[in-house]
Order: sequence, then C-alpha cells, then structure tokens
Amino acid sequence: MMEILKIAKTMNLPDWWICAGFVRSKIWDVLHGFTTRTPLQDIDVIYFNPENIDEYDEKKREEKLKILRPDIPWSIKNQARMHVINKLAPYSSAVDGISKFPETATAVGVKLDEKDNLVISSPWGIEDLIHMEVKPTPLFLANMELNKVYFNRVKTKKWEETWNQLKIST
Repeated sequence: MMEILKIAKTMNLPDWWICAGFVRSKIWDVLHGFTTRTPLQDIDVIYFNPENIDEYDEKKREEKLKILRPDIPWSIKNQARMHVINKLAPYSSAVDGISKFPETATAVGVKLDEKDNLVISSPWGIEDLIHMEVKPTPLFLANMELNKVYFNRVKTKKWEETWNQLKIST
C-alpha cells in the first residue's frame, strides 16, 4: 500500500487522496483474518483542481500511472467535476468529495505528506469502518433518490459474500 501511495504522490496532484476500497477493503480483510488482500476493482485516486475539470486530463494522468505500475487498476477523478456527474452542488475540496461518497465505511482517504507520513481523512469517522457496519452517509440517507443509489450499490457490490461479518444497513 505504501508503494502505491508513493507512486500516487509522484503525480503532484493538488489535494490528492487514495480512497474508498483501497482503505476499506484492506481494513475489512485484516478484521476478517484474511492472509491475502482481496483483489480491488480499481485504485481510486482523487484530487481537487477547479482550474481544469477536463475528463481527458484525468485520463492522461491515469496513463502516466499505468506506465509506472501497469499491474494496478488506476482510476483518477478530479473532485472539482464530480458534482456534475453526481448532480450535486459543487464540492469545495477533495475531502468534501469524499464526504459525499455513498457509505460511511467507504468515505475514507489516505495520502502521504511531504515527509511520507500517512495522513487519513474520514469525514464521517472510522467507527463504522472498523466495526464493519455499512451505512449510508448523511447525504445518501437524507435524499430519497440517493438512498436508492445506496441500496442498489450495496446490493450489487455483494460485499457480504466476501466479508461475512459485515452489518449492512438496509
């Protein structure tokens, strides 16, 4: 994980984080006593740059990461444009974007500071994550349409098939 964080750091992205399954799945793997890491669909690298919200720029950055580590399923998203995709008010930062993820256990990001110390952002805390409780974030709980997205996402992800100790709010 540290190698992946160090590679992402070399991109010099503004307000960058690696989030979602990269963090969540590792913690759930450890809590379930798995000796090997559960394969990840992608490594979500996010950043915040309102100066350039062109999706093509994200794809170019992804390609650079794939050159550095072609075996990693990189996904880069500028949170300064994701509000449009998600039909929400503009985000103020990458952490604001993380706070608008569907589940509290997924709304966690990590990055390295200038001295390569690990920095964690968890707008809704880490309690649900470490207690293996899957719940909607306040945004997804309060909005009926987003609540449907949460329920559909939990259903299609089938996390409980991999991590059988999860408690999923439905």
